[in-house]
Amino acid sequence: MPPSETARIDAWLWAVRQFKTRSAATAACRAGHVRLNGERAKAAQAVRPGDEIRVRVDGFDRILVVRGILVKRVSAPLAAAALEDRTPARPPRELVAQLPVRDRGAGRPTKRDRRELERLRGEQRQH
Repeated sequence: MPPSETARIDAWLWAVRQFKTRSAATAACRAGHVRLNGERAKAAQAVRPGDEIRVRVDGFDRILVVRGILVKRVSAPLAAAALEDRTPARPPRELVAQLPVRDRGAGRPTKRDRRELERLRGEQRQH
């Protein structure tokens, strides 16, 4: 049987181990977190060698180029050979703005809390 020249994008993302389940890959496509050659991708859209896929994971885009077509999950070395990862290195954690975390159930921020948050963000309020 000759290897297929195309595959569904959700099946390919699952096969190259970008998602734990195929249904998670399908959900990411539906949510708009997957782009194929710059356009939003539907789960059943076909991928071919040379296509660029951008997957949003944890607020950062992973840039993948299809090198081989897979429709079934395979070993990690074979999966790595089927893609080229062009994702730029993430900035160090120190440079990424940290969002203040409120304890669950703490309620709405007080006026003092809100002003401290605005000061941290560098926002100026117009009175």
